[in-house]
Amino acid sequence: MSQEDLAHNCGLHRTYIGSVEREERNVTLSTLEVLADALGVSVQELLTEEVTPHGEE
Repeated sequence: MSQEDLAHNCGLHRTYIGSVEREERNVTLSTLEVLADALGVSVQELLTEEVTPHGEE
C-alpha cells in the first residue's frame, strides 16, 4: 500500500504519513487506532516488532 493510499484510507495527509514512517512525528492513540484499522491490524500488532529467527529474512 502506498503512503498516498494509506493517507486516503485514514483521512490523513500523505506528507503526515511519510513523516510518521520516517519516525519524525509522534502519533496520538486515536491516530494509531485509525492507522491500525486502515491496515487491518490491531494497535497492539502495529506497535509490536516482529522478530524473525536467526538466519531467516
